[in-house]
Amino acid sequence: MYQVVPGGAGGTITDGVPIKKINKESRPLVGAGVLGLVLVIAAVTAWCYYIASLRKADLLKTELLDLNKDGFLIRNQAGGIVFKMAFRSGTLDLDSCSKEGVILRCSRSYAGRVNFFIMTVKPKETVMCYRVRWEELESDRPVEHAMAYNESHWYGGAESAVQHWPVAISGQQAPKPFVTSDVYSNRHDFGGILERYWLSSNATAIKINDSVPFHLGWNDTEKTLYFQARYQDSPYKPLPGMPPYAELSYRVCVGPDVTSIHKVMVRRYFPKPNKVPLEAVFRYPKWSTWALYKTDINQEKLLSYAANIRKYSFNCSHIELDDRYTSRYGEFEFDPVKFPNVSGMFQKLKADGFLVSLWTHPFVNYDSANFGLCVQKGLFVMEPTGQLPALVRWWNGIGGILDFTNPEARNWFTSHLRALRSKYGISSFKLDAGETNYLPWQFRTRAHLPDPSTFTRRYTEMAIPFNERAELRSGYGSQNISCFFRLIDRDSVWGYELGLKSIIPTVLTISILGYQFILPDMIGGNAYPNRTYGNGKLPDRELYIRWLELSAFMPSMQFSIPPWEYDAEVVAIAQRFTALHETLVAPRVLELAGEVLNTGDPIIRPLWWIATGDETAYRVDSQFLIGDDLMVAPVLEPGKQERDIYLPAGHWRSYKGERYENKEPMHLTDYPVDLDEIAYFLWIQ
Repeated sequence: MYQVVPGGAGGTITDGVPIKKINKESRPLVGAGVLGLVLVIAAVTAWCYYIASLRKADLLKTELLDLNKDGFLIRNQAGGIVFKMAFRSGTLDLDSCSKEGVILRCSRSYAGRVNFFIMTVKPKETVMCYRVRWEELESDRPVEHAMAYNESHWYGGAESAVQHWPVAISGQQAPKPFVTSDVYSNRHDFGGILERYWLSSNATAIKINDSVPFHLGWNDTEKTLYFQARYQDSPYKPLPGMPPYAELSYRVCVGPDVTSIHKVMVRRYFPKPNKVPLEAVFRYPKWSTWALYKTDINQEKLLSYAANIRKYSFNCSHIELDDRYTSRYGEFEFDPVKFPNVSGMFQKLKADGFLVSLWTHPFVNYDSANFGLCVQKGLFVMEPTGQLPALVRWWNGIGGILDFTNPEARNWFTSHLRALRSKYGISSFKLDAGETNYLPWQFRTRAHLPDPSTFTRRYTEMAIPFNERAELRSGYGSQNISCFFRLIDRDSVWGYELGLKSIIPTVLTISILGYQFILPDMIGGNAYPNRTYGNGKLPDRELYIRWLELSAFMPSMQFSIPPWEYDAEVVAIAQRFTALHETLVAPRVLELAGEVLNTGDPIIRPLWWIATGDETAYRVDSQFLIGDDLMVAPVLEPGKQERDIYLPAGHWRSYKGERYENKEPMHLTDYPVDLDEIAYFLWIQ
């Protein structure tokens, strides 16, 4: 059957194309064809999307790192996830991302324009590093990333009042400025020795860049550390002329084991000391007047103290004359009432074979004769307008704090120390304080300080002319200052809060941060009122002995409260352990100290240093290594004359002559250690 199809403007088409009418039987076939065509189109579309997603997935991978809009994760060579970082302050727009060689870059988050990139660096065949940067370009909102720590043990960061090894996170803390502080006075702050570096038992390490206005927080419920960059409500300041746009940048490196990755990080990113302090300070104890006399020191007591050191046949690297030998704080002349014949006193000490160092600090109190001069010369840190000196409160009063970014202040301070050395033969100085908590919240210095902890660094540089015997208690990027770094004051107690148990975790922590010439504060602690176990005038006798034994295996020893304040047995124990330090410990420490100049490797090492695959070794906080071949296990509990000892696999000989040849790690349960002993084991070939 045919149809006539209408067409044209003028009528009908008489020679039209005949069209066959579709009968009812043919309609299902047509429907099936259409459906098939739709399915083909859908399949092709899905395939295109699949190919595009594969390309995007490939784009968002770089070596062992996977990026998504909410964060990134890193795998090790075996494919296991070893590091997770979440973006808390923004979400990436993945459509803005591109990859060029080793750099993966994104230009937008869902909040606006950003400069985000991850750059892959391979410093060694077995190590992969990633440089990560997130910079806000449109506002001054903070940048915050959250690192998960629940699948490994972490080490590093800062000295703290309650020190654990590995790091123990408790409670919740909103991000706060990661700057140096005196944790004896401010026990919830970060400590005076501090670096933006953490190390994981998963063979992962992270170092925050120096340019970041860095704040650290945590949440032990979520098992996360918060890394935040911000300028609002913060002591950090942007560079002059730059907008306060936050930038969070850091490096994450992954290696084959925890020891190897730490060695890579230290060699690449930490400064090294350029010389080893004087050998005598490693071999012989220093003797401080502080814990015994506090500020009630005078000429007669100092000479008596020195005479007793000789009377009881102790060696001495030098005597440290501590607070307070001047009339007022900020002066450099001796108090004529307390020290009526200074020249004669030093001549006597020199004739008896004693060198003397002096305590000093960065403060000039308002009642000091030097205060007006420093104001007139503009030597102090100023309040924000720069018109007036910023008065600060410290533990000995109120005054100005010298501005060590100002060359004139540095020269004024150093000239007084040199004059003391020239006039009296002073051997060196104990430079106390230096933490940023003694700066005002807002201040002005001669040189701009974007990071307030740079003030700590500038202060530590004051020790350089005297570094053979000098002592510091604060440090930030100060690993190349070739002097001893002292732990913050210890209380005369047993526990982890500035007590005996805190010493090993603190020494291990600052060693990992690159500070190897360590002075573990005074034997027995400082005997402060209400912070002394037993509430006596002296530290508890047993505590003192156990403290003495531990100190004998540290890089250096320091007495203040002397053994003869107890009894003849304590004197004999002290004589034996100072001799053991001199003959067994110091030679090893000095050899390792020479290696530090090139490697930066710790002198005092955790057990995992030689047992990298040993889960138990990651948690041991009451034993340590000196180098790789001397393992020490002190007794740190009251009333105990035994302890459990964890012995890594190897060939060991105990101080008692016992031999252990164990192919696997070994637990020695209730190993007997008398009051006058410390357990130690030597690696034997």
